Amino acid sequence: MIHKASAGEATELEWLRSSYSSSGDGNDCVEVATAPRTVHIRDSKNLPGPRLRFTATPWQAFVAYASGS
Repeated sequence: MIHKASAGEATELEWLRSSYSSSGDGNDCVEVATAPRTVHIRDSKNLPGPRLRFTATPWQAFVAYASGS
């Protein structure tokens, strides 16, 4: 993952972007930020748009499913 701060966003979350994101303009990506009790997901081309927020259990289930584990 690569850290990329978004200009003009007032937040304490540290957003991470996959190093595999390589679109032409560099903004077509899903970003992830972790907090003590939640994982936040957002679309980098739609800032400061909506975010999804998950607790650890459903996020871990999603990652396990997505990785084929």
